Amino acid sequence: MSIIVSNVTKSYGHQKALDDVSFTIPAGEIVGFIGPNGAGKSTMMKIITGFFSADSGNVSVCGLPSGPGATEMKRLIGYLPENNPLYPDMYVREYLGYVADLYRMGNRSREAVNSVIERTGLTPEQGKKIGALSKGYRQRVGLAQALIHDPQVLILDEATTGLDPNQIVEIRSLISEAGREKTVMLSTHIMQEVEAICSRVIIIDHGHIVADGPIDEISSLAGARLEETFRQLTGNR
Repeated sequence: MSIIVSNVTKSYGHQKALDDVSFTIPAGEIVGFIGPNGAGKSTMMKIITGFFSADSGNVSVCGLPSGPGATEMKRLIGYLPENNPLYPDMYVREYLGYVADLYRMGNRSREAVNSVIERTGLTPEQGKKIGALSKGYRQRVGLAQALIHDPQVLILDEATTGLDPNQIVEIRSLISEAGREKTVMLSTHIMQEVEAICSRVIIIDHGHIVADGPIDEISSLAGARLEETFRQLTGNR
């Protein structure tokens, strides 16, 4: 299994963000991880990527334990956070070279930067400052930094938020292409996105997993639409 989450609980003060959460994601699967705002999606992703520690339970990625100090595990993950934090005063190529250096890619850095710029369609914009890019191209830069070290697992939190319809189609295509070789966990509020990209969906609500299975099976719980099932399982929120 690429990702194993076992009995994970996480609280902020008196509020439980995650309550005894367990699931597994095998290698090569694209999984939609969906839930209402505040359901625990981002917290779970930050625990998987090792940015947060769980209060209890265990997480492993490709057989390695997760956690803030899990350097080797983090090398296996490409992570695009929800707000896509970038350095607006850096040039695209400069920033990606910086990320490659963080992963200590050495002599492979230049080739990796060239390759990921081409793969993510950044070639026309590579000489611009990140702050001068459109939202769609900034999302491409975010994906590029997640892909540059050729990770085995991609964790993408709201990768298409705020994009126009054409940009959404382009980013979906990039994610689908990456999913041919990697395990992808995708958080989104857009049900059509899950149906278009993912083979499986995990629904979380109030820190609990309320559904987990193939798209067709989960959709059939409320007829034929994933959106209807989502509304029923999460109390129409």
